[in-house]
Amino acid sequence: MTIVNIHEAKTQLSRYVDQAAAGEEIIIARSGKPIARLVSLSAPPKPRSLGLGAGRFHMPDHFDQLAQAEIADMFLGPQD
Repeated sequence: MTIVNIHEAKTQLSRYVDQAAAGEEIIIARSGKPIARLVSLSAPPKPRSLGLGAGRFHMPDHFDQLAQAEIADMFLGPQD
């Protein structure tokens, strides 16, 4: 872990970005106090394919009616 002041980070930004890309952590400080951390981004996630779960799950036809009374009780209180 390297600690650099903000002025040095501005003048040597390309160098510090290269170091961060190589896996090093760079701490940027102002007046000796750490204010930012420069680290490499992880590889961007691969886009997910749609429809991978097709045919694996079943949605009941009356899904929107399930536990309707219990949900009403949570919002309105018991209706006796």
